[in-house]
Amino acid sequence: MKKITVFLFTLWGLALINAQTHTHISAQPLSYPNIEGYVTLKADLHQHTVFSDGNVWPTIRVLEALRENLDLISLTEHLEYQPHSADIPHPDRNRSYELIKAMEEAQEHGLLIAHGSEITRSEPVGHSNAIFITDANQLIQDKPADAFAEAKKQNAFTFWNHPAWHAQSPQGIPILSDFQKERIKKGELHGIEVINSVDYAQEALALALEHNLTVMGTSDIHGLIDWDYTEKGNHRPITLIFAKEKSLSSAKEALFAGRTVAVYNDLLVGRETYLKPLLEASIEVTKAAYLPDTQVLEIELQNNSSSDLIFENQMEYTFYDSSPVFEIAAGTTKKLLVKTLEIKDKLNLKLKALGCFTAPKVQPVLEWEVKVE
Repeated sequence: MKKITVFLFTLWGLALINAQTHTHISAQPLSYPNIEGYVTLKADLHQHTVFSDGNVWPTIRVLEALRENLDLISLTEHLEYQPHSADIPHPDRNRSYELIKAMEEAQEHGLLIAHGSEITRSEPVGHSNAIFITDANQLIQDKPADAFAEAKKQNAFTFWNHPAWHAQSPQGIPILSDFQKERIKKGELHGIEVINSVDYAQEALALALEHNLTVMGTSDIHGLIDWDYTEKGNHRPITLIFAKEKSLSSAKEALFAGRTVAVYNDLLVGRETYLKPLLEASIEVTKAAYLPDTQVLEIELQNNSSSDLIFENQMEYTFYDSSPVFEIAAGTTKKLLVKTLEIKDKLNLKLKALGCFTAPKVQPVLEWEVKVE
């Protein structure tokens, strides 16, 4: 008996040591500022559960979204691909949506839930999500063109998923097919994922700009957000939607209008019209004063977003004690010492956002008018 007791205490001690040395990274609530005239909604509109090829029950997706302070989600189960159907028979393709729509937690915290599904076909059709649908069952059609037509009939917002996915595009470069061009022409394809999971495709951004498609970023999560993103030090890719108010109808209007920015950690991608004001709102000048008896201006910048932002100096003035390239981590401040050569009462702070793109390889240059104390 004594040997068993010693053995158990040894196991307990080892477990305690392991628990103390293992660091668990918890999900952080995401925050991005509003821009003038719009409310910034944080959305993930491409997610899966056991009702298609995911590995979690639908309610987990709501709890994950609440932990990360998302405003809008959609479960986009594959219509044609149902690998769990032997264990979870569900002829009604609306089932996962109905399970989370009724959750008290979502209603209590104001989480918006859009009804969605994924039209899953091989090339040249590809995979596309239809969001804001009314009945997923009606999208199950023999001909893919009929599925897209039905989505349009339901006034859905439809976007092309993972266009650079190497399983369907071996070179990893998205190719817009004649089928997809026809869908755009008929008003049946409205957006494109430029960020899917950990992949950013600048070619997809080029297609978005060329064909006036809404820029999207999604997690395409199948497992747990914790396993795929959080414990690796990342937050999930999301779409920032600039809506007139926080509502499903307003989010839908904004998506059709193309008022979005795709975000993955320190990568932000979107049209200049929306990305520049978002970045300028994310950086707040909290202090601007000269060091005593010098012409060196101390500027303190506060990053009010959940993304680490990297900048490069674009001014005629240089920094005193910093590289021209610097980072302001999410939620932190950065002090810059600017050699203005003479005392000024205001300064035009001009920085290029290096981790951000308004077109392939094009990074926005931002400006703030800084008033000196």
